[in-house]
Amino acid sequence: MSELTPEILLHGYAMGIFPMAEHRDDPEIFWVDPRRRGVMPLDGFHLSRSLARAMRRTHFTTSINRDFDAVVAACADRAETWINGEIAALYGALHRAGHAHSFEVWDGEELAGGVYGVTLGRAFFGESMFSRRTNGSKMALAALVDRLNRAGFILFDTQFLTDHLASLGAVEISRAAYHAQLEDAKSGYADFTAPAPASLQDVVQRMTQTS
Repeated sequence: MSELTPEILLHGYAMGIFPMAEHRDDPEIFWVDPRRRGVMPLDGFHLSRSLARAMRRTHFTTSINRDFDAVVAACADRAETWINGEIAALYGALHRAGHAHSFEVWDGEELAGGVYGVTLGRAFFGESMFSRRTNGSKMALAALVDRLNRAGFILFDTQFLTDHLASLGAVEISRAAYHAQLEDAKSGYADFTAPAPASLQDVVQRMTQTS
């Protein structure tokens, strides 16, 4: 692959592809275009009774873009990761340009969980998430879906479908169906930063009212 830039990355997302590395020490980056694509229907997040109860009772707080680099580093802090140094630097540049965002869940001053991704039009391309506390990533994902809904997004791309994502409502669709949804999402505009901050308790209340 030729040298990547933030602009080339955005162009790739607009085409429906995304970059990965084999592991953190591999300098090679390649484009991925899955035959089957994972997406999270924004009206289909599965908020279990146990997760709703945990969110109502938690003292965790949330933020957006408070520490993007720390979220990326936490996502890469595992035995096997596709996030190498160049990828981390590229997404940091996208973040500073306003095209990549992080959603954080905090236990006091410690990160409990989080997720980061790229925005283009009304599409959010989820890149990776992590959890350092029980339910940390689940709470982050629930609150992220709430934010995307309130901001006017219509596509939440999870790239692949894992058992964890499937348990929360994510599904798998064909490449053709994904590209059709992507075309619709690119035609409009949504502002990830626009919705007012919401507590996890507020997120539960909204989700249970509409379920």
